[in-house]
Amino acid sequence: MGAAQLVAWFLALAAAAGAAVSAAGARPSEVALGALFTYDSTIGRAARLAIELAVDDVNADGTVLAGTKLSLKSRDTNCSAFLGTVEAFQLMEENVVAVIGPQSSGIGHVISHVANELHVPLLSFAATDPALAALEYPYFLRTTISDYFQMNAVASIVDYYQWKRVTAIYVDDDYGRGGVSALGDALATKRAIISYKAAIPPNSNADVISDVLVRANMMESRVMVVHVNPDTGKRIFSAANKLQMVASGYVWIVTDWLAAVLDSSASRDLKDMSHIQGLIVLRQHTPESDAKNKFISKWNTMARNRSVTSGLNSYGFYAYDSVWTVARAIDQFLDSGQQINFSTDPRLHDSNGNTLRLSTLKIFDGGEQMLQQLLLTNFTGVTGPVQFGSDRNLVRPAYDILNVGGSGSRLIGYWSNHSGLSIAAPEILYQKPPNTSAQQLYNVLWPGDSTTMPRGWVFRNNGQALRVGVPNKASFKDLVSSRGPGNVTGYCIDVFNTAIKLLPYPVPVQFVTIGDGTKNPSYIGIVSMVAANTLDAAVGDFAIVRNGTAISEYTQPYVEAGLVIVAPVKQTPPSAWAFLKPFTLEMWCVTGALFILVGVVVWLLEHRINEDFRGSPRRQVITIIWFSFSTMFTAHKSRLVALNTIQEYADALNRGPNYGGVAVIVDEKPYIDIFLSYYCNFRIVGQQFTREGWGFAFQRDSPLAADMSTAILQLSESGQLQRIHDEWFTRRGCASDDESQVGATRLGVGSFSGLFLMCALICIFALVVFFIRICWQYNQYSSSEAAREPSAADADAIQRRPSGCSFKELLQFVDKKEEEIRRKMKRRSSDKDNQAAGSSGALSVTSAY
Repeated sequence: MGAAQLVAWFLALAAAAGAAVSAAGARPSEVALGALFTYDSTIGRAARLAIELAVDDVNADGTVLAGTKLSLKSRDTNCSAFLGTVEAFQLMEENVVAVIGPQSSGIGHVISHVANELHVPLLSFAATDPALAALEYPYFLRTTISDYFQMNAVASIVDYYQWKRVTAIYVDDDYGRGGVSALGDALATKRAIISYKAAIPPNSNADVISDVLVRANMMESRVMVVHVNPDTGKRIFSAANKLQMVASGYVWIVTDWLAAVLDSSASRDLKDMSHIQGLIVLRQHTPESDAKNKFISKWNTMARNRSVTSGLNSYGFYAYDSVWTVARAIDQFLDSGQQINFSTDPRLHDSNGNTLRLSTLKIFDGGEQMLQQLLLTNFTGVTGPVQFGSDRNLVRPAYDILNVGGSGSRLIGYWSNHSGLSIAAPEILYQKPPNTSAQQLYNVLWPGDSTTMPRGWVFRNNGQALRVGVPNKASFKDLVSSRGPGNVTGYCIDVFNTAIKLLPYPVPVQFVTIGDGTKNPSYIGIVSMVAANTLDAAVGDFAIVRNGTAISEYTQPYVEAGLVIVAPVKQTPPSAWAFLKPFTLEMWCVTGALFILVGVVVWLLEHRINEDFRGSPRRQVITIIWFSFSTMFTAHKSRLVALNTIQEYADALNRGPNYGGVAVIVDEKPYIDIFLSYYCNFRIVGQQFTREGWGFAFQRDSPLAADMSTAILQLSESGQLQRIHDEWFTRRGCASDDESQVGATRLGVGSFSGLFLMCALICIFALVVFFIRICWQYNQYSSSEAAREPSAADADAIQRRPSGCSFKELLQFVDKKEEEIRRKMKRRSSDKDNQAAGSSGALSVTSAY
C-alpha cells in the first residue's frame, strides 16, 4: 500500500469514527412508554384519558424531550392478576423504558419481580399497598399516596372521636391485607385496636358479603373501616343497608375508593346514595391551582368527544403527573449522554432449546440510571409538589375528609402528615411549623341522620357472655362469696349487678370463681388473667393499685378503701392523769434518764468548743437540762401481726399486746366496716390516712370500663350505692351508735386536769418567788434612797409625802428594768461610800485644829 493510499485509509477511518460518535450522541426520535391498568374500571376510565392527555401535552411541549417523541404502549389487565401478568410480559416485549402502572397492588407484587430482572421502572398511580415500598421491589415507584398514610389518617379520626376498637372490612387480597396491616399499626400508636377483621374474598357475590357482615355485626365494635375495591364496595353497602347496619349508632369510615366512585359518577343514583348516608370518606388531597383547573378542562373536553360518561377522580390527577415524571426523567437521562439500549438475557432461554417467547424480553441497559433520575424528580404538577422522600414515597401526603349526606358530600376537614387533622388546607399548614396538638374537624352528620356522636360500640351479640372472674375468698365473705358454680353473692357483686343493669344494652354475665375457698387467691393473678384475655373482667374487693392499672382498665371507684385504725373501747371513767397513759412509769423514767444522758454527752462534746456550753457551773447545769428536754424522741418499734378473719381480729384485740394479741388493727375501711358490724366494742380511731378505692377491672381500653364508670356515678348520685353499702355494712349486732355507752373515745378537759394542776402550781410557785424577790429588791432600793442626803426640794417633797409604802410606787418599781434598778442601787452605794469617806476627812481636820 502506498503512502497516499495509507493516508486516504486513515482519513476514511477517522471519518467513520466521527460519524459513529455523532450517531451515538444523537437523541432517539421515539421512546416507548408502557401503561398497564384496567380500562373498564372506576380508576381506569379516569386514568386512561389522563395518560393519553399527558402524552399529548409532553409531545407538544418543546422544553421537554425536544426532538424525541413519547410513544404510548397500553395494555388492559381486565381486573385479573393472571391476565395482568400476561399483558405485562407482552408489554415488556415492546422495549419500553418505563411502565405507568400497574393499577392493582396484586399485579404490582407479581410484575415487580419482572421489572427487577429487566430493569424497567414501574410508576404506579393506584397500587397503594404499603408492602410494595419494601426493598424487595427496587424498581417499583409509587406516584400516589401509600395506604400507610391513609391508615394513619383513619387512626387519627378514630382517636379524635375517642373510639378504641374498630372492625376492619376488607377485600382478602394483597391490597386489602396490606392496608389492614398498616391500619393495625397506626391504631396501636393511638392505643386503639382492630377488634375484628371481616375478610371478603375477591369477586364475592351478595350472599357471601352478607354472611361476612352478619358476623361483623355480632361483635361489639360499631366503628366499621371499609377498605375494598369500588365494585365490592358497592355490594357491601347494599347488603349493609338490608341488614340495617347503616343506621343510628353505627360509624362507617371508608378509604379513598368510595371518593373515586362518587367523583366519577356523572349522574349519581339517589337510590345508591341512600345506602351511604352519614359515611366518613377519605380522598387524596390535591391543592387548587391553575394547572389543575386547566387539566380538568382538557379532560372533560376529551371525555365529551369520546362519549365517556364517568367523571374525573383523584387517581386521574396522579396518572397525569406520572407521565410527566417519566418524561422529565427521560429528558435528564438523555441530557447526561446515556443511550436507550436493550440487551438479551441468556437466562430467559429454555435449556432444552424450546422457547416460551421469553427470549423476546430484553434488559434495559440504562434502567438503573433511569431509576435514579426518577428518584430525583422535583416539579409541581396538578397534584402539587411531585418529589420523592428518602422512603421513596411522595412528600407532603394529605387527604380530604368528606361526610356523605343528601345527594353528595361535604368537606369536614383535612389530614396531613405534617399537622394531623385540621380545618385549614394542608398547603397552608406546611408553611408553618408542625403542630399536631390542635386537632379539629367540622360537625358530622352520622348514619341515621343523627348529629350525636355514636358511642362506637355495643355489647357483642355473638352468644358469648361476659366472663367475670370472682375471687373465692376464705374471709370477709360479706364482700364476695361463692355458693356454687355461677352462684356468687356479696356487696361487690350487688354493686356490679346493679350497675350493669343501667347500661343501655344487655350484657349477659358468666361469673367464674377463682380459688378453692380455703385461702384468698392472688388478686394480681386474677387481674393478669383479664389482661391475658382469659377473663373479660374481674369483680371483687380489687383495690385500684399501680400494678393493676399497668395491665388492665379500672372503673370509677365504687367505694373508698383507705387505711384506718380500729381499737378496743373500754368503759373507763375520766382520769385526771390520762395524759400519762401513753407511757408506763418505766417508760417515763427511761425517757427522763435518756434525756439527761444525752444532755451530759452533748455537754462533754461541746464544752471546749461551744461558748453556749461554758460559763458558771450553775449556767452549765441549766444548759444540760434544757438541751435534754428539748430533744425529740422516737417510739418503740408499732410490731406487725398478720390476721385474716373477723374472729381473728376480735380475738387479737381482746387479748391485747401483753397477752399475745394486738393493740390496734390497720386495714382498709370496707373490711373494718364489716368487722364493726359484728363487734360493737371496737371503734375506728382517728381519721382515714390513705385515699384508695375499689373498682372493677376490665381489659385495657375496654369500652365497658367507661360505661360501667358512668353507671357507678349514676348509682352514687341516686343514692342507690349508699343503700347497697348500708345493706351489707350496717352494724347488725349493735343496739346504738351512742359512744357514751361504751366509754369515752376522745380525751376531754378532765383527762388533762392533773396536767393543768401541775402547770398552775408551777406558775403560782414562780409568781411567789418573783414577788418575794421584788419585795426584797424594793426594800433595798428604798433603804438606799432614804440613806441619801436629801436636797431642799427633796426635803419639801418628803414633808408633803405621806408616811408608809405607796402601792403606786411599788408598781412603778416593778415596771422598771432589772438592769436599771441594779445600776441605780450600785451608784447610790458608791455615793454612800464617798460621803462616808468625806465625813471622816472633815473630822480629822477639825481634830487638828
